[in-house]
Amino acid sequence: MSLSRTRKIFAYTAVAALVAAAGWAAQASKARAAAAPHCVTIARPKPKPNGGRKAPKLKLDPAKHYDVTLVTNCGSFTIRLDVRHSPHTAASFAYLARTHFFDRTIFHRIVPGFVIQGGDPTGQGIGGPGYETVDRPPANTVYREYLAAMAKTQTEPAGTAGSQFFVVTGPGVQLPPDYAVLGTVYVGRKVVDLIGKLGDAQEQPTRVVEILRTTVRVS
Repeated sequence: MSLSRTRKIFAYTAVAALVAAAGWAAQASKARAAAAPHCVTIARPKPKPNGGRKAPKLKLDPAKHYDVTLVTNCGSFTIRLDVRHSPHTAASFAYLARTHFFDRTIFHRIVPGFVIQGGDPTGQGIGGPGYETVDRPPANTVYREYLAAMAKTQTEPAGTAGSQFFVVTGPGVQLPPDYAVLGTVYVGRKVVDLIGKLGDAQEQPTRVVEILRTTVRVS
């Protein structure tokens, strides 16, 4: 075999390898795009009745893990409840999730780089389940990114919780230790990141983000 023919074979092989690599790269890019969270456009759901629930009597076992998954039209994320520090808050949230309280409610407040807030049956930021729990957080509580906590009014005592909750979406958020700690998002953080970008300067969502359903897993 001549040297010139060998060079041609090497050239053909190199071209084939480049074509194959380009194909693999394209497939990988499509796979990443398919895996990336995205929102499905939906109509805003009708408001649900405010209140009407009674506080649950069932307690959660602090030796077990309770994971609440929220399925939204922008993807799913899971909060692991902090039963040890917030037993009443965690038990209430698990109860509301199991009884479909959060289904077909929206994230009514989205502040980019700060929080996403939901859990209000009316969708206006004024509703709740009809009862309150109290788990005063430790004085050294830091509301880190992806921590979930319960919203309350400024006049309510520290640690007061109804059904409205928020997830911190930015680093270095400065909040006083007044908000009952719900837990931490440990699955689906990219979905939280996506939702966290969908707010305007008035803290209003730029598109409907609906909690379609919730599930509770115990392990």
